[in-house]
Amino acid sequence: MPRLHRALALVGLLLLSHNAYAQKLRLVADGWPPFTDSTLVNGGLATDIVSTALARAGYATDFEQVPWARAMLGIGEGRYDVLVNAWYSEERTHVGQFSAEYLLNRVRFLKRKDAPIEFDNLPQLYAYPIAVVRGYAYSKAFDEDQKMQKVPVHNFAMAVRMLAADRVKLTLEDEYVARYYLARESAKVRNAVEFLPKPLSENSLHILVSLKNPQHEQIVAGFDREIAAMKADGSYARLLKQHGM
Repeated sequence: MPRLHRALALVGLLLLSHNAYAQKLRLVADGWPPFTDSTLVNGGLATDIVSTALARAGYATDFEQVPWARAMLGIGEGRYDVLVNAWYSEERTHVGQFSAEYLLNRVRFLKRKDAPIEFDNLPQLYAYPIAVVRGYAYSKAFDEDQKMQKVPVHNFAMAVRMLAADRVKLTLEDEYVARYYLARESAKVRNAVEFLPKPLSENSLHILVSLKNPQHEQIVAGFDREIAAMKADGSYARLLKQHGM
């Protein structure tokens, strides 16, 4: 009997181990190229990093792209396990557990290369018309500053073309997003502009794992461990390069 008990216990442990490894996590995000977009290779840069790290931690994944409000609601209700692209907020800790930072979003100004514009503080920029995308939030200070000469446009592509044509003096965008769209512009536009060194704002990017998933602590711990390992072994940098970053 003792041998039988040991055998049964071993089988049970193996089954538990297999079930943990086989658990398929439901990833979700809205469309936000180059980070998350179902039309991009492996779902975009952030989706690729997240799914790779989770695979290394022993989790299979499925990815679904839905509008942001539906993604957040799904995390809160447990219909999804992992929100791929979340900025930290206290409110979101009531529905999910945040990982450590795995990417850094930096909003940076762009100017024409021949323009002698410097940026250390917002008042330095009051004299310049700045193309901004309607509805975007860049930073609280910038968004609420009534002295900024903001020129609303439909998207970043329009903003950077206006900048290259000298119809505005500045525009701004998340650095990764800007590089993604600049790579798709003509050489004339791409070579006419450059980033100002100092970022306007920085936001760390995390996964948010639904508290409805009973394994949320283990998922976050495994993800954080594998992101650190990927940075150490060079695979993280290779993914950035593969996505043109």
